[in-house]
This record gives sequence, C-alpha cells and structure tokens, in this order.
Amino acid sequence: MPTPQKVICCGLNFSDHIQEMGRELPQHPTLFAKYPDTLIGPYDDIVLPSGHDVDWEAELAVVVGKELRGATPDEARDAIAGYTVANDISVRDWQRRTLQWFQGKAWDASTPVGPTVVTPDELDPVAGVDVVCRVNGVERQRGNTSRLVFDCATLLAYASTFTVLRPGDLILTGTPGGVGQGMTPPTFLADGDVVETEITGIGCLHNVIRFHD
Repeated sequence: MPTPQKVICCGLNFSDHIQEMGRELPQHPTLFAKYPDTLIGPYDDIVLPSGHDVDWEAELAVVVGKELRGATPDEARDAIAGYTVANDISVRDWQRRTLQWFQGKAWDASTPVGPTVVTPDELDPVAGVDVVCRVNGVERQRGNTSRLVFDCATLLAYASTFTVLRPGDLILTGTPGGVGQGMTPPTFLADGDVVETEITGIGCLHNVIRFHD
C-alpha cells in the first residue's frame, strides 16, 4: 500500500457512540485529519508520554484506489481499493482543551493500521461486519458497520468535494460505542495494556501501550 498523503477521519458516525457522547445525529460528516506520521504497524507498541488520558477507538478504514475529485457516491464506491483495520487512539485531555479535536487525534505514532487490506469483492461494510476492541482481553467495543450513519462511499464522495483523494489515502469511518471516555467513571489506558482491534473478515491489530516520562 502506498504511503498515504491524507488520513481523513470521521467522528461520531455510529449512532450508539453519538449517544454515549451526548450528541445529536449529525446532518453532515464530522471530519478531522491526521498526518501520515500518526500511523504505525499492526503489532507495534503505542508509545506516548505519561500523564495523559489515552482512549481506544476501533474503526474500519477505507483505502482509496483511484484519484477522486468531486465524486458521486457511485464513483467513490468504484474507487475503493479495499478495507483495513485501524484504532484511532485518542489523547482525550488534549482533545478536551478546545472544541477542535485535531490536537487530541494527531499524536505521532499513535494510530495502528493493518494487518492486511481486503478488497471490496471480499467484504461489504453496508451489509455489515463487526468492529471489536478488547483491552487486556476484555471486550470494550462491538459495533457493526451496517449502523454507520454515513457509509464508506458517502464519506469518500463528501471529502472529495473539497480535497482531492489519491491512491493510498485512508478514510477512517468512525468508532462504535464503548470508548473509555463514555464509561462511568471514564476509564483510560495504562502502561502495559494490550489493545486488540478486530474486524470480521480482515484481521486483528495487537498493540501494547507504553508510556514514558
């Protein structure tokens, strides 16, 4: 897979996650960007400074296969090279500093992706595949892509309206309910925690949290 020039993410795209965060269903996709520097491999450690509220967010990621500018949903659907697994690990205390999410989402080497890309003839997110996150073996998230508010083709078409998408670019489609921020009390990742992110038909990420001073 080519190095992506763009990593575009959709927040608040599963109805149960929207409800746990106390929001209304959106009329338009809520988008933010990451840099390619945020991406790591499927089995790499997630290494971050200590003292932060670090949360898990299991997501389906879409790999762009053709250049898209001002695409229709049908054109965008035809331009999907495949699907993979991602975890939008979020630094919540920084995310909460302002109304803009970027500074809590774009930490270097914080977003595992992989372990393979599955082509559209092998996987149909509209029909529905399970998106699961486990922390130390305990299931924290389980959602199904059939419950996405904005499906993959809609997201690609929408983003291509204002920025060109090129082969290798990634679109993260949003996380289901069950994030640590939404728990009572809020629960975050600790040093040594093992985060597994799995999507039926694609595979599983296995990442260990490592905090440093």
